[in-house]
Amino acid sequence: MIFSELYSTYYQTVAAILKAAIDHPVEATEMRHIVEEHAFGESMLHILPAIEEQRWQLITPDGKTPLQKEPSMPLTLLEKRWLKAIAHDPRIRLFGDEFFDFPDVEPLFLPEDILVFDHYADGDDYTDEAYIHHFRLILDAIKHQYPLKITLQNRRENPLVMSVLPHSLEYSEKDDKFRLIGSSDRYGSTINLWRIISCEKCQDSIKGKLTKKTERQRRVVFELVDQRKTLERVLLHFAHYEKEAEKLDEKHYRITVVYDKDDETEMVIRILSFGPMIKVTAPQHFVELIKQRLIHQKSCGL
Repeated sequence: MIFSELYSTYYQTVAAILKAAIDHPVEATEMRHIVEEHAFGESMLHILPAIEEQRWQLITPDGKTPLQKEPSMPLTLLEKRWLKAIAHDPRIRLFGDEFFDFPDVEPLFLPEDILVFDHYADGDDYTDEAYIHHFRLILDAIKHQYPLKITLQNRRENPLVMSVLPHSLEYSEKDDKFRLIGSSDRYGSTINLWRIISCEKCQDSIKGKLTKKTERQRRVVFELVDQRKTLERVLLHFAHYEKEAEKLDEKHYRITVVYDKDDETEMVIRILSFGPMIKVTAPQHFVELIKQRLIHQKSCGL
């Protein structure tokens, strides 16, 4: 699991706790703050108990550590091969032209080694120079919080001009597309990047006139039984979604996942893939979607 986003974050978080413990004895409240700052919301369920129960014998009961030097995490050969492999992903150019390179290292795998199924084949063209320019400008606007004037193509293929203050970029694994989430002066606040015809920095000071519409953001709440590592599999499966995890008892957990309404069908399918280990409790709208899907599958003899 060395390349899992979840586990990599664990290493970085524990390293931050150890650095603090080398400087001074750390208390539970400080460790909790470090976990909240460096890891995910549900990480509190794993990291702190493992340290406090001495399953990870890194911090002594008095808040000190047996380490004398701060932990460092140099790149291993395997990590270098992994980084060289993802440098072949066309999406990497969206973030800049300077790439990490290790001339004496072979990539761990090549793009042609990956077979992707169960997603749409008309994903964004990440090699298009205009798309790359738009993506980088939007990313810079998110970092420095300035509005953009965007001309996009609507569903009727007519040009549409709008002012947007970008807040974030979302990637849909199912659609293989990026979406811009922001505040706008008109229409919706979610834009598919492939629809953008032109994008430039807005010269007018219009931040106060922009409003964010949040009706596209939805939540689903479900409870799970942690058998056969269900909790671990669920957290990994929904790793790229905003979520919260709450421990109900030794075997039961409540998970809240935030998703875009365009991904609702995909979310239903993802949750159903865990079978009886998961029970959706809210909202009622989503519960009905689960029931309808199951009834439809039964009618098809599935």
